[in-house]
Amino acid sequence: MRDVLGSFCSGVVVVTAATPEPVGFTCQSFASLSLDPPLVTFAPGRGSRTWPRIRQAGGFCVNILAAGQRHLSDQFARSGTDKFAGVGWSPGESGSPVLDGVLAWVDCTLWAEYDGGDHTIVIGEVRALASDPRRDPLLFHRGAYLAS
Repeated sequence: MRDVLGSFCSGVVVVTAATPEPVGFTCQSFASLSLDPPLVTFAPGRGSRTWPRIRQAGGFCVNILAAGQRHLSDQFARSGTDKFAGVGWSPGESGSPVLDGVLAWVDCTLWAEYDGGDHTIVIGEVRALASDPRRDPLLFHRGAYLAS
């Protein structure tokens, strides 16, 4: 299943939130869900230690990584480290970190959560968003980055 579905090229995002200290994690399973109301979705793994902290915050920012930001994808995928070490960011509408240089960002409040097997399906209601049309996306395909 992983081999076949890995044939689908995806972007890479970092989901962040403002808790007493900023938190975040790398995620590939992100998509637009609805225009009315404006909703997006992503799916953190059940074993994530970061998602429960973001859930508790009630709001989050989905940072869509740009080409050249593979280092951020790798950094936010690691457990047990200071994921924000050396990372520039500014607070979005909800206070959640908007990472410097991203292709786009989507600031949300938590709308709903559903069981998704070994993942949780998260739906966020969009509160604010922006993009930089001069940037290209960081892409992931068949287990590798296509632009870094």
